[in-house]
Amino acid sequence: MRLMSRYSTPLRPSLIPFRILLITLLGILLSFAVSMFLGILGTIAWAALHHTNPNLTSVYRHFAPLIAAVVGFIVLVVATVHEVRYYRQAKALAAIERLSFR
Repeated sequence: MRLMSRYSTPLRPSLIPFRILLITLLGILLSFAVSMFLGILGTIAWAALHHTNPNLTSVYRHFAPLIAAVVGFIVLVVATVHEVRYYRQAKALAAIERLSFR
């Protein structure tokens, strides 16, 4: 009975941009939702302290998209670095694996 397979799954570098964009999109959506929630809470608290009506349109027009864009750019850079490092590591491990089965 063999515990290890002869070869691991082949690397697919063509899927790297897809994974990067998927992670970035999820990060942008999550950061937009969180910044929208915190912006609404902050606007309501500000309006309550100043005894005025809250203007919630400024939150989704100015505050949340700006925060989501900044976080999205950071997620894009981090995801790109992570995926490139992961691909290089998997490539090196696959080469070592090929050498060990000779």
